[in-house]
Amino acid sequence: FVQIGNRGTVTEASGFNPDDDAQKLREAMKGAGTDEAAIIKVLAHRTIAQRQRIKLAYKQSVGKDLAEDLSSELSGHFQSVVLGLLMPAPVYDAYELNAAMKGAGTEEACLIDILASRSNSEMNAINEVYKKEYGKTLEDAVCGDTSGMFQRVLVSLLTDIFEAGEARWGTDEVKFLTVLCVRNRNHLLRVFDEYKKISKRDIEDSIKREMSGSLEDVFLAIVKCLRSKPAFFAERLYKSMKGLGTTDSVLIRIMVSRAEIDMLDIKEHFLKMYGKSLHSFIKGDTSGDYRKILLELCGGE
Repeated sequence: FVQIGNRGTVTEASGFNPDDDAQKLREAMKGAGTDEAAIIKVLAHRTIAQRQRIKLAYKQSVGKDLAEDLSSELSGHFQSVVLGLLMPAPVYDAYELNAAMKGAGTEEACLIDILASRSNSEMNAINEVYKKEYGKTLEDAVCGDTSGMFQRVLVSLLTDIFEAGEARWGTDEVKFLTVLCVRNRNHLLRVFDEYKKISKRDIEDSIKREMSGSLEDVFLAIVKCLRSKPAFFAERLYKSMKGLGTTDSVLIRIMVSRAEIDMLDIKEHFLKMYGKSLHSFIKGDTSGDYRKILLELCGGE
């Protein structure tokens, strides 16, 4: 277990002692009421790897499952953030994907956010975890829950994407998909530049003109992630909070999953793109312990 990125706001706590942390969490949940501040202080300032060791220490000293205990003590969005922080990255992604496809309806945004932004090695880990946790392959789950061209794009993102051969399908969208999924990033960025020279417009504009709905969303996400993942996530965060209401599922998923990977870059892009800090947006859009823990994950202004 190591820290998973080096541009995160969450970094390894020095002088880390999992037994002490397990004790602190036990104390926070003992008796009547819960000490949320103590929970935030521990969990928002440890890496995923350190949290795994805390879970182990908790199990050994208290004899119970930390996630289960926290789950019964907490509720709402705050609970979702805390439980998400306790999961290793591929486990959290698999959990989110499964939740997005459970029951009636599908949260397409979740499928797109995760599948368009994860690397091949991340995708392999997610596929492995998904099968183990949910008893079927992620590909089967996605195929059972989506259809048409949108389904094809998602499947090509989650299977080793280099298999997307041109021979099997014949439409323009497919050519587009094949180009996007098969070439490497540097090559693609050059292709986008060439495309702009020839057609006098950005590839994004063409996608918007040619496509609609989930298909448009997923192709735009693929292109944006190729150009800049932090900018992609900054935009997703902005859209989750601007206007009336908050799309908490998106806000939580990005804050939890990017905290120790590239949150510093996401904040930088957010400020550049929208002229306001991510911190100020979260502060204005959330409340209570949910706000407190998100602000800790976001880090100072």
